[in-house]
Amino acid sequence: MNEQRDARPTRTPGLSAKEEILGRVRAALAVPRRDEVTEAADVPRDYQRADDKQEVRTAPEKVRGVLVQRLEDYTATVHRTTAAEAPAVIAAALAGARSVVVPPALPEAWRAQVDADVVLDDGTATPRELDAIDAVLTGCHTAIALTGTLVLRGDGRGGRRAISLVPDHHVVVVEAEEVVLGVPKAIERMAEDPAAAWTMISGPSATSDIELDRVEGVHGPRRLEVVLIEPEPEQDPAQPTDPTTAQTAQEQTA
Repeated sequence: MNEQRDARPTRTPGLSAKEEILGRVRAALAVPRRDEVTEAADVPRDYQRADDKQEVRTAPEKVRGVLVQRLEDYTATVHRTTAAEAPAVIAAALAGARSVVVPPALPEAWRAQVDADVVLDDGTATPRELDAIDAVLTGCHTAIALTGTLVLRGDGRGGRRAISLVPDHHVVVVEAEEVVLGVPKAIERMAEDPAAAWTMISGPSATSDIELDRVEGVHGPRRLEVVLIEPEPEQDPAQPTDPTTAQTAQEQTA
């Protein structure tokens, strides 16, 4: 049991409450802290780090699988595709939208097949004007698998925060190399540009009232769809790649 006691000022007759409080604060500040960190070596280093074995040794496809599971737990819709098929998948995710706002540096291929009026955001649209737009299409900087969080940087691919919060339908394109397992690795990636404006999204906007009734779309998009671009599947060496060869193999088998 710790027997140390902090010194207390002696109450002087006529001392005001303010003076007594300030006196106690001065006495407390004068006492050395028992848990004070004085040297760099005293800082605990047993917290999770970006180079933890779990982060660096987990297979990328498993990390992406965890991300998909977390996003679906948050009621987001996930489309897993490849770079070649991504434009068609993005267009399908935005089907029904009459207008779509996109950041200025979004890859042209991602919006090439979108059947809607594409509005290139130049930063001048007001929240009221953005509210009249059906959907928003953005890229992603980092996706955290364990928390199901999408991290958008306020740049030409992630867009300014307003366009990702005001339209009711948000489609985010996530590339495989942007997916990390945990928060420490995500913070390490974000530290490359510490002055940037960051937006973290974990599922569609949702809140609950005092009776715990879930309400969606109050503080952001009601619908969140994620297009996850994964590597092309590896070709099985036993399977011929040439269509003519494949047909010949089928005839021989028959």
